[in-house]
Amino acid sequence: MVRPKKHLGQHFLKDQAIANHIARSITGFGDYRHLLEIGPGTGVLTQHLMKEQGVTLWMIDLDGESVNYLKRQFPNLGDRLVQGDFLKWDTRSIPGAFAVIGNFPYNISSQIFFKILEEHHRIPEVVCMLQREVAQRLVAGPGSRRYGILSVLLQAYYKLEYLFEVSPESFYPPPRVYSAVIRLQTLGKRQLECNEEIFRALVKRGFQNRRKTLRNALKEFNLPSEIRTHELLDRRAEQLAVEDYVTLTKSITPFWNL
Repeated sequence: MVRPKKHLGQHFLKDQAIANHIARSITGFGDYRHLLEIGPGTGVLTQHLMKEQGVTLWMIDLDGESVNYLKRQFPNLGDRLVQGDFLKWDTRSIPGAFAVIGNFPYNISSQIFFKILEEHHRIPEVVCMLQREVAQRLVAGPGSRRYGILSVLLQAYYKLEYLFEVSPESFYPPPRVYSAVIRLQTLGKRQLECNEEIFRALVKRGFQNRRKTLRNALKEFNLPSEIRTHELLDRRAEQLAVEDYVTLTKSITPFWNL
């Protein structure tokens, strides 16, 4: 059996009912033919995913002990079982569109989502388990104190749903926090209707100064007076929806100094 490693943040799911529930939360089979499981660990979720017909399963795990164990358990996976770091892995090994599923390591979950954002045009669906507080932040909407940079960036391209919670007792070893499963489904936007680089910079700068109005948060960019009077700049970053950020980006773009 695989030993959980603290430095990798490993907490192995052991509840078969929860694993089955997660596997059944993927809805888009038929729209794509490939599914990537990140951090399969001991394969508790994998065995449920293997039952899906017409889907090619890929897996990636940084832990060599896990990979060796999974090779013995699922010999038919061959080269589709990869030992490596998802954050550094070239996903072009997977042909075409693919969904993502897994119990994301708590310590790198945000980094995983930033990579997913980089390839959102190839990833139509994500089902993942995260620390509950992180999941709550990602699905939060405008006006919530939990609403943040990743909330906006992910919601620009995906519909996010908070599915269910998972208690610490469902894992070995049990973490000190509750977990939650969320689902991301593409909105079908290959790109936004604005300059995406400026959109991201605007969102990040606004939330880095979230107690200030956007007018004050963006002061160092020396925007001209006709832009400084824009009504959206009267609000704080957490009060703007994705559509508001798109509108503001369009207005600011001709004057933005990156």
